Parts: sequence; structure tokens; C-alpha cells
Amino acid sequence: MVFPVFLWALLGIALAVSAIGFRNYVWFISLGYGFSIAAEGALMLILYGKTLTPGTVICAALFIVYGCRLGFYLLSREIGENSYKKNMKGEIKDGSAVPFGVKVAIWVTCAILYVLQVVPVFYRLSNGAGTNLWTYIGAAVMVLGLALESVADVQKNRAKKQNPRRFVDTGLYKLVRCPNYLGEMIFWTGVVLSGIGGMQGVGQWIMALVGYAGIIFVMFSGARRLEVRQNKNYGADPEYQKYVKSVPILLPFIPLYSVEKYKWLIA
Repeated sequence: MVFPVFLWALLGIALAVSAIGFRNYVWFISLGYGFSIAAEGALMLILYGKTLTPGTVICAALFIVYGCRLGFYLLSREIGENSYKKNMKGEIKDGSAVPFGVKVAIWVTCAILYVLQVVPVFYRLSNGAGTNLWTYIGAAVMVLGLALESVADVQKNRAKKQNPRRFVDTGLYKLVRCPNYLGEMIFWTGVVLSGIGGMQGVGQWIMALVGYAGIIFVMFSGARRLEVRQNKNYGADPEYQKYVKSVPILLPFIPLYSVEKYKWLIA
């Protein structure tokens, strides 16, 4: 398979931005993730400026909004929330014991994933497919996911300020226990939908679906880590036990209440 030159440009900018992880190991998949997606969206607007259509502009711009919102949210939490740092102390490794070669492998793997996640929009641009109905449907789903994730983060912050020692079970957290992760999955589902009629050939679809499967795996893995941590912190609380047995962990209306036993979700 021959990759378009501009696809290598996307990989280059993802590598450049996510290299921030060499300063702090976890930033490969947090700050590096959010800002890489934003940078990729901006680069697509620059590279395809003369052939952009309304739908592709919206999708690329949503990458920028999504990535900046996530990146700056995580950055503010890193530098400003003492309660978060206290709760996460010992939970997140600083990476000091990780060999440099392993860090390089993680860096490259993450950058490749970040490119694969945006290829439905990229190939619509690269193939000169313009805008069709699926572009707008996908963009609408992306907006829904972005809104859900944003509201969930705001609701959790407010709840933690009111009672830092209690688990959050209000607002969207009555629907699922990880509504921010649900929002992420909806957003990337919209990205895949936006590529229908724009991607050509099996190879392009395989790349898109690998990227989609990758981020879905990451979200379920994140939900498992959160469940393990919350069970440790709140497991003795009868109200928490009632909550986790009645509210699905990630998918609304689907009775999946725990993923802790699925150790293959460790990432």
C-alpha cells in the first residue's frame, strides 16, 4: 500500500507533539493525545485549504476543538488540582524506571494510533470526495460525543468540589459510570461515519477500523483502571456498592456493570 505524502506529514506532527511524553511518561497518552489530534486537524485544514468543502471543514475543525478541550483540561488538572494529584499519587507511574527504548516504542505506537483515528476525514480529503450526507451525520455524532464528554467532566469537577471524598453518581453519572469515556467513543464513532463514501478500497477502511478499535480498547481499558481504583477507594461504602450494581460502567442500557475481571484490558 502506498501512503499519501500528506499522511506521513500527519504522522510527523503527531510524533512531534506527542514527544512531550519524554518529559512525563503519562503525557504520551494524555496531553500528547489531545494536542496531537488538534494539530492533525489544523494540518489538514492547511494542507487541503484549496479543496476543502463545508463538511470537511467542520470535521477537521472538530478535531481541533476536541483536542484543545481535552489537552487544556488535562493540563489544568496536571498543574492546578491538588486533590487530583493526591488521589492519583501511586496510581500513575512516572516512567523513570521504563527503558528509553520502550518509551520510544510507546511514543511511535501512540502517534500511529492518533493518525489512524483521523484517517476517515483525511482520506475524504485526499480522495477529493468532498462532502456527502454521511459527512454531516458523522459531524453531528462527533458534536454529540464532544458535548457529552465535556458536560461529564464539568459535572465531575463540580461534584468533587462539593464532596472530594465521595464517588460521583449525579448528572450523566446516573446513566453510566464513565460518561466521559462514552463521549469519547461516540465522538470517534462519528469520525468513522463521516468517512462513509469518502474512503476508497479495503486498505483505507482497514486503517480506519484499526484506529477505531484501538481507541475503543483504550476507553474500556481506562474504564477498568477507574473501576479498580474506585473499588479500592469506595468498596466498603454500601451506597457505592448499590451504585455499581445498578448503573452500567460504560454503555448505557447494556447490563455490563464490571470489567475488572478482564485483565486483557490492561494497557
